[in-house]
Amino acid sequence: MTGGPHLSSIAGPRSRDGDAGARIADDIRRGIIDGSRPPGTRVRQEDLAARYGASRVPVREAIRQLEYEGLLTVVPNAGAWVSTMTLAECEEIYRMRERLEPLLLSYSAPHLSDEAVTELAALADRISNTGHDTEAFLALDATFHHASYAAADTAHLSDLVLRLWNMTAPYRRSYVASWTSDARRIAHEEHHLIVAALRDHDTAEAERVLAAHIRRTRRQLARTPEIFADRFGPR
Repeated sequence: MTGGPHLSSIAGPRSRDGDAGARIADDIRRGIIDGSRPPGTRVRQEDLAARYGASRVPVREAIRQLEYEGLLTVVPNAGAWVSTMTLAECEEIYRMRERLEPLLLSYSAPHLSDEAVTELAALADRISNTGHDTEAFLALDATFHHASYAAADTAHLSDLVLRLWNMTAPYRRSYVASWTSDARRIAHEEHHLIVAALRDHDTAEAERVLAAHIRRTRRQLARTPEIFADRFGPR
């Protein structure tokens, strides 16, 4: 989901170390999502402390937060790595998304303004014009979907969906980069179909198209097992 919304650390009162830990976590999270910290990359506490001019306390807090989010894997007495994922794990997450995101859209859709739907239509047009630019597609795709969920008032679901997006981001990048022109065209058409359903206030249809959109990605990921190879480093 590079360039788009990403899961922020939990809001609320923090100590100075807590604020520093949240900033460090945000930066590491952004690097994982934008691909600059690929799966399997070692994350060393001493390197982070030096980079951010911080003590080990906020660095450890950042690592704990990202471990909780599933973005880092911590091996006792060994260190931390950007988490890797098997095809089976990714498929499980996509099955979760296939059910949860239409539910989140059902919370949001009735409260989306006409202006918000018009902006979604503009985003769908921009996505259709990204050609074979994977980074542009990923940024706009994330912005589109999360904008469609933005009017939802939920206690837990929105954060959970964002967390699932973030966990699969590196693999989504590799997958989108392998797309054929037909695969891109179908994705673009599905975005426009979601917008059309939202304009018609047909939430059930928007949910149906979204579920199919995610299901298609899940099935195509199963046909590209090479992106889950051990080249991504230690699990």
